[in-house]
Parts: sequence; C-alpha cells; structure tokens
Amino acid sequence: MQYPESELVLTKEGKIYHLGLRPENLAHKIILVGDPNRVEIVAAYFDEIHFQTQHREFVTITGTYKKQRVSIISTGIGTDNIDIVINELDALANIDFQTREDKILKTSLDIIRIGTCGILNPKVPILSFILSEYSFGLDNVAHFYAINFDEKENQLNNQIIQHLRFPKTIQPYTTQSSLKLINQLKSDKTIQGITVTSSGFYGPQGRILRLPLSTDQMNERFSNFEYNELKINNFEMESSALSALGKALGHECTTICLGIGNRQTKEFAASYEVEMKELIKYVLDRI
Repeated sequence: MQYPESELVLTKEGKIYHLGLRPENLAHKIILVGDPNRVEIVAAYFDEIHFQTQHREFVTITGTYKKQRVSIISTGIGTDNIDIVINELDALANIDFQTREDKILKTSLDIIRIGTCGILNPKVPILSFILSEYSFGLDNVAHFYAINFDEKENQLNNQIIQHLRFPKTIQPYTTQSSLKLINQLKSDKTIQGITVTSSGFYGPQGRILRLPLSTDQMNERFSNFEYNELKINNFEMESSALSALGKALGHECTTICLGIGNRQTKEFAASYEVEMKELIKYVLDRI
C-alpha cells in the first residue's frame, strides 16, 4: 500500500509533519513528557546529545545515556496530541518515506511516558512513583481505530464501568501496558495498578466550578474499586491512547507518573522538582 500525500503528511524537507523529524533522528527507546520544558531536564542526564529540534509544542532531543540511544519528546497535554505522536513515531519507524510504503521489517519501539498525576487511592502517598499496569480511558481516541481489546482487558473494562455507573454517553476502554516495560520499571519504589485517563482537567476529573457534573461521586467510586487485586491509583490525561494505539501498532508502551496531589486526602505537593528528577533518573537507569 502506498500512502498518499494527504495521509502521510511530510514537509518539503522530508520530515514527518508535526514532530518535524526524519527517521534517522529517532532512537528506538523513547521517553515522552507532556511539558516541553521537561525535555531539557531529562536530557541533562545524557552523556551526549546528537540531535535536537522543536516544532510547535513537540520538542525532541536524541542522545545517549550509558551507551543507550534515547529520544525524549514532549507531547503537550491530552490524548489528542498522543494520537499525533504515536502515529508519527510509528510512521518514522515503519514506513519508508521515499516509497511511501510499509517497511518489510517492522520496528517495535519502547515508549515510556513520564508525567505528573492526581492520586485517587487514599492509601497512596503523594510524591509516589505510580506505574500504569492498565489504563482506563475516558477519552474516545481508541474508538476511532479497529483495535481488538483482549478478553482480560474487556473484563476489567466492564467491571469498572459497572462499578462507576457511568451514563451511556460515556464509552470507556481499557488497555494493558507492556509487560516487558512493567517488569523493567517496577520495584519497591513503585506502586502498580490502574490509571484513569480523562479527556479534560475539570469535569472529566470530577472538579466542579460553575458547571454541574453528570457523573455523581465519580472519584469516590474510583477510589474504592478493586478487581483481582487491581486498584485504581491515579488520574492523568495521556496514558490510555498511548497504550491502546501503541500496543495495536506493535510497540511496548507504559506510563509512570509522580503523584503530586491526592484527590481523596486533599494533600498537594506545591514543589516536586527534586522528586521529578529522581523519577527521571530512575526510569533512565532501568531502561
């Protein structure tokens, strides 16, 4: 199949449209961060920097850490941006930009998102390292693709939906993270479980300002959910699309977040720069 110019969008310099990258600019180990300013914080640990660029909110630095080639890319906020990033990363790895056809040999990328999150489990302390074993998506991004969720994912998804008693207008989905990456990243420093990905920061995360909500006591129901020893630990805004699209395309994906506020205990860490650097170093060392 040859991808037309309107579908595989390249610049006149032969770069993928949004990320502004050529295939040779990309490492096979990738760290995603939401905040463009966080890219340089991660890159400060590199032994060498080989390439860097910025297009819109998408900042990329590729370099080496302990002889491993790593790319750091900022995504901005939300699953809509993750849709762009994952599709363009896959195109860089698995489509020949000259012929506009799929490469015969496919490349599987290791993609880890490092971010901040709100905590839903009252027993999880603030400033914990929270690792996403599963992502429960309140966004619709994955529903636009022909993705076959497996039986375990569908069972867990149905259990959460029944527990939450959502209105029928909301159709969540659940994806299991990469077991390879979970095994690399988990330790006595991490808390594993289910991550909820919301499509917004206010109403979709149960915050009420001037608009009333259609989801009564949503966060309380999240906090007391348990199924097969899995608990819902945290809220963020990117993990579901990363795991669902990445997994469907053959990549290894997960999210690890620093919990900076607990929605149940009402605690919030006003400063977390030291702990974020510790999390970044932790991830780099383990991958």
